[in-house]
Amino acid sequence: MVSSLLNNYATPPIMVSHGKGSWLWDKNGKRYLDFSSGIAVTSLGHCHPLWNLRLKSQIDQLAHASNLFANEPQECLAKAIVSKSGIGKVFFCNSGAEANETLLKLSRLYGKKYRNGAYEVVIAENAFHGRTFGGMSATPQKKIQNGFEPLLPGFITAKYNDLSSFEKCISDRTAAVFIETIQGEGGIYPADLSFLKGLRELCDQRAVLLLIDEVQCGIGRTGAFFAFQHAKIQPDAIGMAKGIAGGFPMGAVWISENYTDLFYTGSHGTTFGGNPLACSAALAVLEIMESENLVSLAFHSGQKLMLALKKLSTFKKSITEIRGKGLMIGIELNIPATPVVTALRENGLLAVPAGNNIIRLLPPLNIND
Repeated sequence: MVSSLLNNYATPPIMVSHGKGSWLWDKNGKRYLDFSSGIAVTSLGHCHPLWNLRLKSQIDQLAHASNLFANEPQECLAKAIVSKSGIGKVFFCNSGAEANETLLKLSRLYGKKYRNGAYEVVIAENAFHGRTFGGMSATPQKKIQNGFEPLLPGFITAKYNDLSSFEKCISDRTAAVFIETIQGEGGIYPADLSFLKGLRELCDQRAVLLLIDEVQCGIGRTGAFFAFQHAKIQPDAIGMAKGIAGGFPMGAVWISENYTDLFYTGSHGTTFGGNPLACSAALAVLEIMESENLVSLAFHSGQKLMLALKKLSTFKKSITEIRGKGLMIGIELNIPATPVVTALRENGLLAVPAGNNIIRLLPPLNIND
């Protein structure tokens, strides 16, 4: 069958049909253990009964009304995110790319008001912040940027986990530092806790914003609600998405109370972001995470999985390193990852490649032993 879809994705190897818990079935009835979770999205697994119930209930009341009007699920979700993040305010959107665009717009507003028009943003080598023009410009990878030049100016690249490199890149033109707590698409590279603490101090000293991209590593995946919380720091703003609504498209940005006044009426917006259906999905995720203790479970399950993989690596010469945190794990190989991912799928396990030689394991947070 000839597909009518644009060919920006590789030809899908299977057509999925339905899912239940940690399992996913294709249209031929073959069952797979899903350690991809829609790339860290279906953090409750598939068709969690309470999540389904909340969405069915909300869709019978109101799915969408636009941000011209308030809605109760949106207000409740914003308060819940503030309680997890710190004193501040929340903006809702539809994806991680949109969340990161909001962070970049925040940096421009901050630079204009507090830094004499500074607009540069210091980013990290190997970063991935999305495929919109802002996100792509903040992603210093040729395979992402190729064909779309000229890109948005003002991004300065520093070496990840190298505080002195970031310090050298900050100048009078700098408005913000923008990093992932764990580089996901780049290959599961966690930021050192000392690096994160030092970066917070550096941004304070130089009066620039610290913006954190938690799109893939946030919402409980690493055994803390946000991965930066392992370092006990407080960013100035956080971008989040993927697992926040358990499979329903949603993104969000939390901004510290110090900078919420930078956005004013009409300065930013979205048609679909924060509609009642999306917010009900996210509220269900937070409720289930709390009642089932999924943040702690992700931490302990991740420890078990990492230990087993490290044992495996002692006699599998193709494995060169196991790294990650919680249930965000990378297996680095000395051979290409794609044929291994294919073999895993053929044997009933779904995983995600990252780069040329890394396998990502992103199980549901409620995966059992």
